[in-house]
Amino acid sequence: MTVHVVETGENLWSISSRYHVSIQTIVSVNGLSSATSLVPGLALYIPDNSHPIRAYRIKAGDVLWEIAKLFNTTISAIRSANPGININQLPSGHVINIPSPNKLAIQTLGFLVPSGTTANLAALNSLSGQLTYVGIVNYTFTSDGTVVSQIDDSAIISRCKQLNIIPLLMIRNYTASGFSAELAGGVLGNAAYRQNLATSIVNLTTSKGFGGVSLDLEFIPPARRNDFTLFLQALKQQLGDLLLNVNVHAKAEDLPTNRIVGAYDYDAIGKAVDLMAVMTMDYGYPGGPPQPIAPIGWVEQVLKYAISQVSPQKLLMAIALYGYDKAVTTNATQGLSVLAAQNKAISSGEPIQFDPAAKSPWFRYWVATKEHIVWFEDIRSYIEKYKLIDSYSIVGTSFWQLGLPAPQNWAFLRREVTVTKNII
Repeated sequence: MTVHVVETGENLWSISSRYHVSIQTIVSVNGLSSATSLVPGLALYIPDNSHPIRAYRIKAGDVLWEIAKLFNTTISAIRSANPGININQLPSGHVINIPSPNKLAIQTLGFLVPSGTTANLAALNSLSGQLTYVGIVNYTFTSDGTVVSQIDDSAIISRCKQLNIIPLLMIRNYTASGFSAELAGGVLGNAAYRQNLATSIVNLTTSKGFGGVSLDLEFIPPARRNDFTLFLQALKQQLGDLLLNVNVHAKAEDLPTNRIVGAYDYDAIGKAVDLMAVMTMDYGYPGGPPQPIAPIGWVEQVLKYAISQVSPQKLLMAIALYGYDKAVTTNATQGLSVLAAQNKAISSGEPIQFDPAAKSPWFRYWVATKEHIVWFEDIRSYIEKYKLIDSYSIVGTSFWQLGLPAPQNWAFLRREVTVTKNII
């Protein structure tokens, strides 16, 4: 694997010749709109025949030859992959790169917002090898805890099963006005409504042939923290062997009274569910100032805290397939896919910058005299995220969301990672 960052004056012909990879392959893998679509700072994923690079966190007592044996590689290869580092004197906690034929193996959960059967099935077909689970974002509930769906998703469920992807009923406290704290609080705080919600979810899950449930209850009032835990325990008990995934906002410490994360007791949630996905996204949030979507330092802080509360084998770390375009003076925000963000930089002719601390790309452009800044993710930031997953040995990742094109991410997964499948 190679990542090539375009310099001023370069073209695809010269890059293709340098790496002995066809222009069409580079165009396709990186989602370029044409063979002339380049801009300085653009990061290109160049597939090659080299071994994947694993990330290993040094532990007390580690011996280099044992690490090499573990990863089916050589001490020489490890030295070459870590230039300038004395790998014989590494402190515990230090992460090294290891070229290895043993790929990182993870589970993945992709969320699919139904947008039309043809497009949805096409997305599933193209990404089937990269997905363990698909959460079908099609369900909410009423004030008495009765689950309601938006559209008929039977064709999506059926296609998931044909592709050996486990479909999950994805339910949110979502209304016409967005996520509703009142809806979540009202149902969770009433024992009868809470039980009705659990029963309603289980009935729909089994009757429609889902393999489990994915919950995304956001802005739950902190006062309902214990009620949320009780709900999860009851729901899992009724689901039995069916999978229960809960998605939670990111935090690096427990903040029981915080209106966004206060209701999430990571320890209790981890004990109640099969998978907990931490939403390590939106550090730079809609309406806020231009900031990275998921700066690597913040993501690692969140992950460290989550691991202190929940078994790594129950943890998923979210990866964003989007960016935010923000007007600098007003912070007015427009969401766009990572591919659209990349190609917007190219079409505007603006160089892409890379923040070395955040490990995140960004660029600026102007509409008349109005400055815009776009933060997004690219192959470089994705690689850093997968290194965290690898070095902390968590079970995998979730993606928001599959309708947003992210060709670099999917190409990397296909070539560098093994996505494990569970039996349906």
